Amino acid sequence: MDTIASLFSFITTPVSWVIVQFHKLYGALFGDDTGWAWGLSIVSLVVLIRICLIPLFVKQIKSTRNMQVLQPKMKAIQERYKNDKQRQSEEMMKLYKETGTNPLSSCLPILAQSPFFFALYHVLSAIASGKTIGVIDQPLLDSARQAHIFGAPLAAKFMDSEEKVSALGASLTDVRVVTAIMIVMMSASQFFTQRQLMTKNVDLTVKTPYMQQQKMLMYIFPVIFAVMGINFPVGVLVYWLTTNVWTMGQQMYVINQNPTPGSKAQDQYLGRLLKSVTAHGEVRGRTRRNTVKRIVAKGTDRNDIERKFITGLSKLGLAAQEDGTVAKSEAAVLEAEGGTAPKRQQPKRQTKAKRHTTAAHQGGVKDSAEPKTSLEKQDATQDDKPRTAAKPAASGSSRQAKSGQRKGPQRPKHPSKK
Repeated sequence: MDTIASLFSFITTPVSWVIVQFHKLYGALFGDDTGWAWGLSIVSLVVLIRICLIPLFVKQIKSTRNMQVLQPKMKAIQERYKNDKQRQSEEMMKLYKETGTNPLSSCLPILAQSPFFFALYHVLSAIASGKTIGVIDQPLLDSARQAHIFGAPLAAKFMDSEEKVSALGASLTDVRVVTAIMIVMMSASQFFTQRQLMTKNVDLTVKTPYMQQQKMLMYIFPVIFAVMGINFPVGVLVYWLTTNVWTMGQQMYVINQNPTPGSKAQDQYLGRLLKSVTAHGEVRGRTRRNTVKRIVAKGTDRNDIERKFITGLSKLGLAAQEDGTVAKSEAAVLEAEGGTAPKRQQPKRQTKAKRHTTAAHQGGVKDSAEPKTSLEKQDATQDDKPRTAAKPAASGSSRQAKSGQRKGPQRPKHPSKK
């Protein structure tokens, strides 16, 4: 670990300078040699770094969301070219290029933060060894070695021997209890952060290997942090715990304000938005208007949650507009159904008895209105009889058989007997 940290020694001077500046501020409030002054200096360093990394975090969120949206297409490419790995890779790169997605963007915050992490580790290791580093001179070094957080020195580790801990002015029991609690909190915060992402901000309708991979990482990362944590100084544990808590809060805000389409978080968000529209009769806030604008732009490509939201607006007599606002409209129901016209209702079928009654009534009215003569009645009676198709005379079915002949169809005579 010292070899890896030494690779980032070029940044130890800036990191140590930032810590010293914060130490001057907190030292005036809590005392120069207190654990609060040095501990809060490390926490402030984390906050400063994470604020600077917000643009990368936003890019990470967009990349992660694009990767989730592309999972069905990626799976289709894998199944189509499962026997041709080279073609599969080419199609994947083509898909990334067309959609503007970079798979490595999700790792940018971690990669950008790692130099500061290793630099801080190098600084705290130097303090534990009693060596000056960066802008930390001998007086500051002595002050940092005297600083304790709940009885544990900043430079102490869980695996340190009792002699080394005693040289820092602390007991081994205090160091191990404090470090164990911080390691558990660090691993738990990492697990909760990943679990929150998997259970609330993932499109549950898409089942891909990527989802299974993320689910595995949810359990693997906390174990990795727990194993590595026993070799971290207390100051580094403070740094990493603060980073995890910041990430958890930042992710919670993103999930609540800009959830992934089709996720449980989107259902909850649109439910809150519908309640707000019901109470105020309008969409309040630019972020919410942008959300409604995106839903309207999707048209028939909306998911079930978004269609449920549009239907909820139609029940209120409102329709979402292209600019993200809502307005009263009689066509709200049509908009909720994707712009289709209402189905034509078929007339209710009458019973047989009712149809006969209606026909008889109409026939009686017609007879009373136009009386017919006896001759006309006879002709009508003959016309009403069903007419059969004409048949050959040999069959004898259309006229009465002559006397002496057998009734019914006659067998034709042989030509020689004519």
